[in-house]
This record gives sequence, C-alpha cells and structure tokens, in this order.
Amino acid sequence: MATRALPPGLPAKVASVPPNQTLYVTNLPSNKIQKEDLRTALYMLFSTYGAVLDVVALKTMKMRGQAHVVFKDIQTATQAMRSLNGVEFFGRELKISYAKSKSNIIAKLDGTFKPPAASMAAQVEVTDLQQSIFNAPLPGASTTVPSRGLPPKPSAPNHAMADAGTAESRGTKRPREEEEKKQEEDSDSDVAMEVEDDSDDE
Repeated sequence: MATRALPPGLPAKVASVPPNQTLYVTNLPSNKIQKEDLRTALYMLFSTYGAVLDVVALKTMKMRGQAHVVFKDIQTATQAMRSLNGVEFFGRELKISYAKSKSNIIAKLDGTFKPPAASMAAQVEVTDLQQSIFNAPLPGASTTVPSRGLPPKPSAPNHAMADAGTAESRGTKRPREEEEKKQEEDSDSDVAMEVEDDSDDE
C-alpha cells in the first residue's frame, strides 16, 4: 500500500497532526491588547467561516501570543485555516495549524471528556477548624455541643420584647382615609408667617 505524499513546503511536525476542529493560532500580539479584547477579535475574525464554539487565549508566560479556536466541524476549521494563515492581525502575520489534541469542549460534546487528575496544586490541606465546621450538626438539630467557652443556646420559646407590652398597648394602624383627613386638618391649620422688616432704621 502506498503512503500519501506530504505536500511540499510543510514541516513534518505540522503535517503529522490530523485535521481537527480546534485550530492552534500563533504569532499573536501579546502586549498590545487585553485578553478579552483579543478573544473577541479572534472570535469576530474566525466566526466569518463558521460556528465558533470557543476561543481560548491565555496571557501566561507559556501561552503568550497563542490561542486555540474551536469550530463546530472540521470543514469550517480547515476553510478558516487555509484562508487566514498568513493574514495580518494587529500588525502580525497569523500562523495557524491544527491543534495536537481534541479540545475539552469537543470532548464534552462527544461524551469522551475526562477531567484531569488531581495535581499537587489542587490538593488542599484541611485544618482542624475547617473539619469541625464541615462536621458541625445541622441548624435546629438537637444535639449536645461540647462546651468550648460558648454559652449554651437558650431553650426558651420565642417571646415578644419586654417593652412591647400587650397587644392593646402597642397601638393600631389607622385606615388610609383617616390619615388623609388628618393631613388635611393639619394643612388647614397652617398659618402664613408674618414678614418682619429687618432693616436697621433706628
């Protein structure tokens, strides 16, 4: 069986990557533009060729000047790569190739996504205080709490405030009509102020 010949001018590294829905874009401006603006500009540029699912542009030292653009299908990704490779973007020529691996969003859509294994950075040491908070009984549960300097919760039922008195002495709300009548009476009793002459004519 004959092997397929590689097109002339392609490096072996690029030619060995199979077509993919995710494009790897390099030679992006890293310090001239904010990350969100770069993502928006890349989305606007690449979405003219088809449905863009995601644009991943990071500003870390390792990923500076690079981005991944995820298309819905391989055909639109290929068309965008062929059309935009070498195009000037913010003063620099884009270098576009297929990504080496499947994007996480494509893997989630396929159902083949596996979360990365917990790394050393993801492992968090739980302190005794945190553990006691997590293991605390639910509110309202009747359990005895060991005394750690806190007074026990009062078990008396809820009572009205002592200064509230009885229901009769608390007062009643008047209906709206009475309030309006009261306001009219108050406004009728207003007397215009007399104007005094403050001149110094002595």
